[in-house]
Amino acid sequence: MATDTLKSTPGASGASGLRRILLDNGALTALIVLVIAMSALSGDFLTTDNLLNVGVQAAVTAILAFGVTFVIVSAGIDLSVGSVAALSATVLAWTATSHGVPVFIAVLLAVATGIAAGLVNGFLIAYGKLPPFIATLAMLSVARGLSLVISEGSPIALPDSVSHLGDTLGGWLPVPVLVMIVMGLIAAFVLGRTYIGRSMYAIGGNEEAARLSGLRVKKQKLAIYALSGVFAAVAGVVLAARLSSAQPQAADGYELDAIAAVVIGGASLAGGTGKASGTLIGALILAVLRNGLNLLNVSAFWQQVVIGVVIALAVLFDTLRRKAGATPVAAGTGGGGKGKQAGTYALAAVVTVAIVGATSFLHNGSSSSSNPKMGLSLSTLNNPFFVQIRAGAQAEAKKLGVDLTVTDAQNDASQQANQLQNFTSSSVGAIIVNPVDSDAASNSVKAADKAKIPVIAVDRGVNNAKTQALVASDNVAGGELAAKTVAEKLGGKGKIVILQGQAGTSAARERAQGFANGLKAYPGIQVVAQQPADFDRTKGLDVMSNLLQAHPDVQGVIAANDEMALGAIKALGSKAGKSVSVVGFDGTPDGLKAVEGGSLYASVAQQPTQLGKIAVDNALKAFQGKKVEQMVKVPVKVVTKENVAGFGG
Repeated sequence: MATDTLKSTPGASGASGLRRILLDNGALTALIVLVIAMSALSGDFLTTDNLLNVGVQAAVTAILAFGVTFVIVSAGIDLSVGSVAALSATVLAWTATSHGVPVFIAVLLAVATGIAAGLVNGFLIAYGKLPPFIATLAMLSVARGLSLVISEGSPIALPDSVSHLGDTLGGWLPVPVLVMIVMGLIAAFVLGRTYIGRSMYAIGGNEEAARLSGLRVKKQKLAIYALSGVFAAVAGVVLAARLSSAQPQAADGYELDAIAAVVIGGASLAGGTGKASGTLIGALILAVLRNGLNLLNVSAFWQQVVIGVVIALAVLFDTLRRKAGATPVAAGTGGGGKGKQAGTYALAAVVTVAIVGATSFLHNGSSSSSNPKMGLSLSTLNNPFFVQIRAGAQAEAKKLGVDLTVTDAQNDASQQANQLQNFTSSSVGAIIVNPVDSDAASNSVKAADKAKIPVIAVDRGVNNAKTQALVASDNVAGGELAAKTVAEKLGGKGKIVILQGQAGTSAARERAQGFANGLKAYPGIQVVAQQPADFDRTKGLDVMSNLLQAHPDVQGVIAANDEMALGAIKALGSKAGKSVSVVGFDGTPDGLKAVEGGSLYASVAQQPTQLGKIAVDNALKAFQGKKVEQMVKVPVKVVTKENVAGFGG
């Protein structure tokens, strides 16, 4: 699969064969070291199920990265691939489900969407003379916006024929892994055996020289970015198949993972070097890191630090490698390069299997903890409400003698699917999940149920899959309470604005539905604006500041969580708690302080600490085979200045 090989310079001819192999195959060496380290540190890593999980988790990033490899080899950059993937999947689901278009044609439309986005990028760069960074950054925003517009901010279910792309062949071989391999072979063929592939290296090496030699650089750039769009579209379809739905916020930030995989794989951002096999290794390194760190119960925040350090070290190693005498050779040259590389990969496989096999004996002979093991996957830890759920769960786990591993999905349904798969393959006794999206978690929960692992949902349910229990407050009922609270405060008349949660998440939809239901009883309340602020305090501040320009006479605000409410209070300034009544949701510590201070009129409190505690209690009962209630309701409560002192949280 190699498209450029490395050849030692005369000054390095005295180096040992092993040293040359390590220098010329830095990414492969790093992958081997990681696999050995994870095998030694975690007895759950080296299992067939978990290794297949790593392949599945690498698939989407690898497919995106193959397309990005074309762009980087030609000295460009593509920041739009994550958004284009989401848009392509949305077009597929929207046309096939909502408009009855045959699935085959819908798939072609999805691919055409990726091509169109790539052509627009290529045109802006080649003919509009925009820097690739700016052109693709613009497409990142446009594609994501179109995805949200088409889907109206809600996930769209995929036809069953497409959802099967997320299944396995023969009950064990994941289809996403097969798609990854096929797309990798196509990328390698394009880079090493086609005219456009050679053009990529020529343009990346020296664009002006390529133009003077007769290469039609502008047309080649159109083709290069169109190819990147095709790979992004395929990645989007595979991702949507894994989640059984097209998520408008899917693949958010994946462009950075794709670029990282290409760079870790040995490509230079200056252009002219890069290969498909290196990109695949880079994607596997990222997947092994995330998988292993999950199994080792490393904080999600530290995981980001580790991955950043790995990317920096990859670039540093590449610099040292070139200084040590390894220089790139043009694609297709060096007759013995392919045979030598095949021998290197074979040697690497033998060494890895031998060492990993030895470490497995250590784990087989070691004793494991007698405490029950559980996994808790939270939708995000960048929100005080979910931090409180974690605190309640950890305190109860410690009290009951349970080993609890907590992961942060960072509001990414795909990342949460990976985490749930990791829990399943490591054979935890029970899983607690707070879904990013109720539909997207279904496949992973089904897999856990198949493995006889009980699953407890907390705060949000899981659709189309069996859970032992749902421990939750009622988001719809809470939304109705919030609407009633602000309406009664205003005497049944007045103008209000609503700050909605992150588009596409079930919590945002359910709370918005509750707001709408509750306001039906108050025809005198006029909703003058509704805008998403993504459950974020800063965005709440910005959105509210903008809305005040158009509606300075607003009298009330309903926010789908306390963080956005606190941002709105900052924007309102002295008006908050006086001429404008603000109602939040969640009952977070900062929200309750604002209620006590009078700037926040009320918060619909869900008692998140209790949610975490009760979820662990029920998970342990399910693990022990005891009966649990299918629905465990934790009551919500409207907390105002009058009763905040007695509220326990």
